[in-house]
Amino acid sequence: MYPRVHAATSPDKPALVMGTSGEVVTYRELDERSCRLARLLWDAGLRPGDHAAIFMENHPRYFEVAWAALRSGLYLTPVSSYLTADEAAYVVNDCQARALVTSVARREVAEQIVPATPAVEVRLMVDGASAATPGHEPYEDAIGRHPAVPLDDEPLGDLMFYSSGTTGRPKGIKRPLTGRQASEGSALLLPLLRSLYAVDEDSVYLSPAPLYHAAPLTFSAGVQALGGTVVAMERFDAAQALALIERHGVTHGQFVPTMFVRMLKLSEEERRRHDVSSLRVAVHAAAPCPVPVKEQMIAWWGPVLVEYYAGTEGNGVTLIHSEEWLDHRGSVGRSLGAPLHICDEAGEELPVGETGLVYFDSPDGLPFEYHNDPDKTRGTLNPRHPNWSTLGDVGHLDEDGYLYLTDRRAYMIISGGVNIYPQEIENVLVMHPAVMDVAVFGVPDDDMGEQVKAVVQPAAGTEARGEAGAELERRLIAYCREHLAAVKCPKSIDFAAELPRLPTGKLYKRLLRDPYWEGREVRI
Repeated sequence: MYPRVHAATSPDKPALVMGTSGEVVTYRELDERSCRLARLLWDAGLRPGDHAAIFMENHPRYFEVAWAALRSGLYLTPVSSYLTADEAAYVVNDCQARALVTSVARREVAEQIVPATPAVEVRLMVDGASAATPGHEPYEDAIGRHPAVPLDDEPLGDLMFYSSGTTGRPKGIKRPLTGRQASEGSALLLPLLRSLYAVDEDSVYLSPAPLYHAAPLTFSAGVQALGGTVVAMERFDAAQALALIERHGVTHGQFVPTMFVRMLKLSEEERRRHDVSSLRVAVHAAAPCPVPVKEQMIAWWGPVLVEYYAGTEGNGVTLIHSEEWLDHRGSVGRSLGAPLHICDEAGEELPVGETGLVYFDSPDGLPFEYHNDPDKTRGTLNPRHPNWSTLGDVGHLDEDGYLYLTDRRAYMIISGGVNIYPQEIENVLVMHPAVMDVAVFGVPDDDMGEQVKAVVQPAAGTEARGEAGAELERRLIAYCREHLAAVKCPKSIDFAAELPRLPTGKLYKRLLRDPYWEGREVRI
């Protein structure tokens, strides 16, 4: 199933409604525009298996770009709209994009990356009919020259998202193309949406998160494949989310725990002002949800919360419904297929109840690879069982097979549902002349779950005490903001005379991090 089917049966039905502007894209419009863009890319020489990228904020054109790739056998990489020019150029180059769609709102960065991304042959700028930056063609003019007629052959493409690793540089998560036709849709996603979440043509799905993330774009495209309506927020606002649920009769939505926290912090009057009884399923994932937060959400919205644990890699998934969770509080559920194994660092399986690295069993082989990084791909595999792969999370199983996540390998930071990788920040800070050594990790934050903390060993001769220390802290944070997206920058910096490194050079980060978590049983 894909937009053309629904354009034929329900041409004027909304495929997309933007939350703030209220702009509507019908299935006829989604089908015609995605056909025009697919034609443009074909005429430019892109063929199945080639790569394109999209660097854009949540925008009405986002889905037609996605569907153009999905109906022409291309890989599409969504690039975070908050990245700096260096970061964005790295992703565009690494995914080997031959085409890039951006927007006037991202013009400043788009301009900067033109000379740094020479392999890009097609550059289109949305909303750029009168203001397209040099090197870019106005998107609307460009697709308007092509017919709204499907390609003769429409193989199913895929979305290739980027996820950082312990080295700090993001890596593309690439799955092999299935060989199916776009009209057939995903053989995995669509049955899951139907069976697990009861998504159908009558569903109205609220997508409150940035579309460059895997879950928001993948779920939204799946809803459109099944003929439902997506309500996409330009940016999350707790009160507006509740208003949109009521206004559009939202039946399904996907959230991260930080969104729950912010909604719960609204006044009782604001919370009760909106009728959310249309909600049948509220999916949540991306970060551990504090038990008290989930308890309050179930009490408020009813037993509609469904939690899953998975990665973009697609090597396995667990699921738990509200009723189950109330009997297994804190669990992220049981595996839906691939058996789970908890192993020690040597790859040996541990008994029930013991904590270790979480592995999914993939009897048919690894369903993904990290683009251009075979070593990282191999690093996900269990050293004793080559069909077992891990996302790098630590947890344990109970006697009933329910998984509980208890820690994260390599101290990945999750702030507001966004994965932040310390090594990337450390690599920037250590280049500052006033820094001898640095460690970055997450510390508790009642609103975002975690915030980024840096501990710096100043270079010899650098004063980092009193007012001088405060000034250095300001300088280092400003330095980070010049090189990194704001979400990755430390909120605060402490100073130490020396960082605890082993003779091998390995940083014993736990000694630095643990004191900040003393007395905190739950990471809010």
